[in-house]
Order: sequence, then C-alpha cells, then structure tokens
Amino acid sequence: MATATFNGKVIAQSDDTTFVEGNHYFPLESLDQSVITETDRHTSCPWKGVASYYTLDVDGQVAENAAWYYPEPKDGAEDVAGRVAFYGVVTVEA
Repeated sequence: MATATFNGKVIAQSDDTTFVEGNHYFPLESLDQSVITETDRHTSCPWKGVASYYTLDVDGQVAENAAWYYPEPKDGAEDVAGRVAFYGVVTVEA
C-alpha cells in the first residue's frame, strides 16, 4: 500500500501504484478530490507527453502545481494513463 500525505493529511492511498522515473503514480480515483484545483500549467516530457497539474490545498497549506498527470500519454507511456504523481512537498511512503 502506498500513501501520499500533505500537511498531515492522506491525499491518496492505493495498493495499485506504478513506479516510473522515481515517482509513484497513483490511480486518479485514489486522489482526494477535495484538496485539488486544476491549474493552467502544462509541461512536456519527450516520451510521456504533455502533463497537466493540480495545486493542493490542505487546511490552508497550499502547494502550487504539486501534482501532475498525463491526460493523453504518448504510445509507450500507457503505464501513467489515469494516474497522478507528486512533487517533493508531498510525502509518499510505499
């Protein structure tokens, strides 16, 4: 079971994560929807595609663009489809 925690609150938990490039990718449905806001930030990975981002807000503690996902991953990156990963402000324990 992998758990993602921010500001003392579990924001995602699953026994079905995918580990890619040093990051646990959690199923999107495991993410607590009450703590996220979609942002207009996008970045590009040469092999995974264009990433979209969420800002986290847990009890007033905000982490801008701290979670990312690939809405339409490229061929060969299907492992991250429908999944979300987190930057260092989020503690992930597996």
